[in-house]
Amino acid sequence: MKIGNTELKNNVILAPMAGVTDKAFRIIAKPFGPALMYTEMVSGKGLLYKNKKTRLLLETLEEEKPVAAQIFGHEPDVMAAIAEDALRFGAEIIDINMGCPAPKIVNNGDGSALMKYPELAGRIIKAVKRAVNCPVTVKIRKGWDDASVNAVLMAQTAEQSGADAVTVHGRTRQQFYSGNADLEIIKSVKSAVSIPVIGNGDIHDGRSAQHMLDYTNCDGIMVGRAAQGNPWVFKSILSCLSGSEEAPAPSLRERCETASRHLELLIKFKGERTGVLEGRKHMAWYFKGISGGAALRCAINQCSSAAEMKDIISYDSIISYSNRQQP
Repeated sequence: MKIGNTELKNNVILAPMAGVTDKAFRIIAKPFGPALMYTEMVSGKGLLYKNKKTRLLLETLEEEKPVAAQIFGHEPDVMAAIAEDALRFGAEIIDINMGCPAPKIVNNGDGSALMKYPELAGRIIKAVKRAVNCPVTVKIRKGWDDASVNAVLMAQTAEQSGADAVTVHGRTRQQFYSGNADLEIIKSVKSAVSIPVIGNGDIHDGRSAQHMLDYTNCDGIMVGRAAQGNPWVFKSILSCLSGSEEAPAPSLRERCETASRHLELLIKFKGERTGVLEGRKHMAWYFKGISGGAALRCAINQCSSAAEMKDIISYDSIISYSNRQQP
């Protein structure tokens, strides 16, 4: 798969997820095979005003590449000003977020609020494209709500404005993440534009990935929530897409070892206190579905030190939790 002048080794992509796809998450995911990974979404104004935390979100390492930096905002001049700056942190693609449904984003006119203003969206894309010498992609949704499904128009606007690819999440903003993703709208977008179309929504294993590709004829797939605590999903998807059986689920020991490595990276990049606090959700995701999970999650969420967290997610500890009698 090719996006602009960037050649990808396959068509399976890690989605941008706020508070999730930081540097530690991406380093853990990379060996399992995603061809492209996205940073967390970054505020255009935060970057423009040199906010330290915002800039840290964009830092990438050589081992992660290629990486796309996702920026959000609604002012063309601001978005253009910070797009080039964003590349200095190691990303090779700029992605414009026009799909985030979070109220704090939408209420400022950013994210999926732009689905209501295609003309403004086009001006933002043109401004960013003029400012950078790299591929520019756009992430959109099906529409704002069921009464204003306009993903086809938005994708055509993106293409006409210079975008090199478009990702379509098959839900409206009104849906957030509820209900089922609409593959029909992704299929319609693919038929309406000539730039690569990446399908997003409800991809959780090899079968769902293959179904997305077969049904919509899209060029690539983007995996989001299914990768939380489960980097093995990429290996499973790629195995299925190559015509082989889906890769087997990881052993419990492998889950423990990967979770521990993830925690170490979080602490390395963010310090012990922040690393442990942010690591709580990741550690809970790694062990989702095991017997004794409720007690384990409670213990994880009470951790305040690296040593304590390491002890709880050790293999022997997880075995102990899974063998407990449920009340």
